[in-house]
Amino acid sequence: MLLSIVNAIGFHTIGLCERLGIFSIFLFKAIVALCTTRLKMSKLFYYMNRIGVESLTIVILTGTFAGMVFALQSYIGFQRVGGEQFIGAVVALGLIRELGPVLTGLMVTGRAGSAIAAEIGTMRITEQIDALITLRINPMQYLVVPRILAGLMIMPCLAVFAMLCGIIGGYVVCVHVLSLSPEDYTTSIKAYVELSDIRGGLIKSCVFGLIMTWVGTYKGFYTHGGARGVGTSTTQSVVLASIMILIANYFLTKFLEQL
Repeated sequence: MLLSIVNAIGFHTIGLCERLGIFSIFLFKAIVALCTTRLKMSKLFYYMNRIGVESLTIVILTGTFAGMVFALQSYIGFQRVGGEQFIGAVVALGLIRELGPVLTGLMVTGRAGSAIAAEIGTMRITEQIDALITLRINPMQYLVVPRILAGLMIMPCLAVFAMLCGIIGGYVVCVHVLSLSPEDYTTSIKAYVELSDIRGGLIKSCVFGLIMTWVGTYKGFYTHGGARGVGTSTTQSVVLASIMILIANYFLTKFLEQL
């Protein structure tokens, strides 16, 4: 009984290490392809539009209502201690440092990350990737690198929109719903928000963009099992990327705090 338990633990541990190794080597191959082959700028801009511009509406809505509800909840708490004048700073710092990048990463993962996995997965099961290899076209250069680079570059722009819309949404709630002073809201933001806070939020969004496209392309590239496999890879890509974003958010916060 004990030996079977040890064998099961060892089997799953070896399998996990193998999957992590393949996952890391996949990113390494993409970096090598980026450095050794010519980047197709037309495909880069195409995927920046697919990932970024087409996700702008949902990011704006998410950021706006996140800022509005955050301002309302902050008012409920600060009203009990008489600190309503600090709501603006709390809303801005929360959106810039945490909510803006994280919510943007999660929403874009649900929309664009799943599409990446489904698209590449469909190409895998229909043998289009094998056809590219037969034609001496590097699939890493053609399929993976433009998507990863596009996500890495466009995600900070989306996060900026989420931050700004969230701060504006919080202003609307504080001034026009809760009847607080607009000067207190804006003054507290100017007094307590620093450039390092904005830089940290943008760094986080870059990493989240890398994670989203990395996981999506990896799951799509190694899809198997026909149409059912495409659905499985798409679901796994969204779940895995979301979990990795939340885990990476903690370690990035600690790292940026020490810097």
